[in-house]
Amino acid sequence: MRPVFKVCLIVALTLAGLGSTVYPLCAQGLGDVARQEEERRKDIKKPAKVYTNKDLASVPESASATLPSPAPAADGTKTPAKTDADDKDKGKDKDKADKDKGPKKDQAYWSGRKKELQTRLDTDQTMSDALQSRINALTTDFVNRDDPIQRAGIEKDRQKALSELERVKKSIVEGKKALADLDEEARKAGVPSGWLR
Repeated sequence: MRPVFKVCLIVALTLAGLGSTVYPLCAQGLGDVARQEEERRKDIKKPAKVYTNKDLASVPESASATLPSPAPAADGTKTPAKTDADDKDKGKDKDKADKDKGPKKDQAYWSGRKKELQTRLDTDQTMSDALQSRINALTTDFVNRDDPIQRAGIEKDRQKALSELERVKKSIVEGKKALADLDEEARKAGVPSGWLR
């Protein structure tokens, strides 16, 4: 045998040996990650609240806005001036609106919501990366197997991982949209940008 051929053969056998030892380690790590994520999702007692425009309170008029003086009616008489009863009714309506707003939207509220959404997105991204690694390993293992029964089992596992990856990718898209919606909601509410860190 030629020396170059021997070296190539040794390198090829070494790489094949390393490749077969790496696969079980990756598969075991991914299984652990999947179980942990499944347990975490089971622990969530209620789904995240989705905010719509109905949940947002209307922006109060600024104090600097001036009200026009009452114009005379068509018959030449003045319209009646506002009474104290009108002001009391407005005050009651404002108190009711304040009660309907929900939780106090302070810095802790905004930063907590941002952190929760970001954590969920990071978890989904980590899961996506792990699933992609598993799919790559299964694809490589599938190509290298000759036994049709083993190939069928590997392909079944690969298809499960592909469907799970698709679900996680949808979750990532939804998470990014939720973060963008939160930023937009905060912008409309006049929240300082430092509160969303």
